Order: sequence, then C-alpha cells, then structure tokens
Amino acid sequence: MRAVLRARLGWALRGASLGRAPGPPCWSCGAALPGNDGPPRFCPGCQALQPPAPRPDLFRLMDCDRSFRIDAQQLQRRFRSLQRAVHPDRFGQRPPKEQYYSEQHSSLINKAYQTLLNPLSRGLYLLELRGVEPAQETDSDADSAFLMEIMEINEKLAEPKNEDNLEEIETLIKVKQEELTREVTAAFERDDLQEAKKLLAKMKYFANLEDKLKAKKIPS
Repeated sequence: MRAVLRARLGWALRGASLGRAPGPPCWSCGAALPGNDGPPRFCPGCQALQPPAPRPDLFRLMDCDRSFRIDAQQLQRRFRSLQRAVHPDRFGQRPPKEQYYSEQHSSLINKAYQTLLNPLSRGLYLLELRGVEPAQETDSDADSAFLMEIMEINEKLAEPKNEDNLEEIETLIKVKQEELTREVTAAFERDDLQEAKKLLAKMKYFANLEDKLKAKKIPS
C-alpha cells in the first residue's frame, strides 16, 4: 500500500512539475499518471499498458512535427518501433483488459501511419487540427478547366480496357498528384489554409480517379 501511495504521489508531482494535468490513474495498480496524448504509456509501477487517449494528436503519437512536409523513412521507423511495443502478440498472457488496450493501440498506430503517410489524408488532417472544414463535392471552387480535365480522364477510363491507355492515365495521375503535393506543401508553409483546402479538393478528385484505375486493372 505504501509503495502504491508513493507511486501516486511521485507521478502526480512529476506531472505537475511538467505542467501537465494528471490523467486517469493506472487501471491495474491505481498509481497516478500524468495526462498524455503521445506515445503508448506503461505504468512505471506495475508496467501495465494504459489505454490510448480519446483523441490523440497523430503527429505527436508518431513523433512528427505538425507539418505537411514529413520524413517518410522516419515515420516508418517510428511505426515499426511502436508496433513492436504494443502488438497484441506480445500480450497473449496478459489480462484481457490489457490485451484489449494493445489491440486499440495497434489499430490507432496503423491509422496514424496511414493518415500521415498519404499526402491527401495528411493534408485533410492538418486542416481538421486547424479547425478548417474540408471542401465538399458540392462546392464549386474547382475551375471549369480542371473539371473538364477530370471529365476527360473519366471518359477514357470508361472506354474498353486497353493496357496502353491505362498506363498513360496512370502516368498522368501520378504527375498531377506530385504537382498538387508540391503546391499543397507551399500553401501550408505560407499558412494559406484556404488555398490548401482548394488544392486538397483537387487531390481528392485524382485520388478517386486512381481508385477507378486500380479497379479497371483488376483482371476480370
């Protein structure tokens, strides 16, 4: 009992010294823990894995700056490191609650990795963090020339399957996505969120085309 009380007091004081509000106590031993929405936590007293925060910052979880420009290799290393620590295979002999928390953490880490790795989802998440609603399909921000280009590609995709034609469309989509990614990066770096919103809406059109292309390439 004294050890538990010491743990509670020590962690409460440490959390206060770091300027953090105390979080929920350890579910296993009751020790006080500082609030945290970063990486998965293990209780320093009993080493039990704690539940993930309700709405964690995915950038903080993956140890990335809150920026559109990221280091993909660093992100991948962080992903593998976190998954090694919390993968459900490591918790087969632990209490059911801890097994459940490991599954939650593993799923969250997968989500964070996929969200931050993909330029479109990363940009939309950045807008969400900044309180900017993404453009809807009913919005008419896209210019007529752009919409005409999208329509022409859709028409080509609707034609009978032709490998050369599909390869040409695939190259076009890749070039356009790379170009838009550069423009979105510049928009975020000059803090022009409305421009970033418009460009991300265009990226979404090309992402939809990419999905159609993949479906077209699946052998029938």
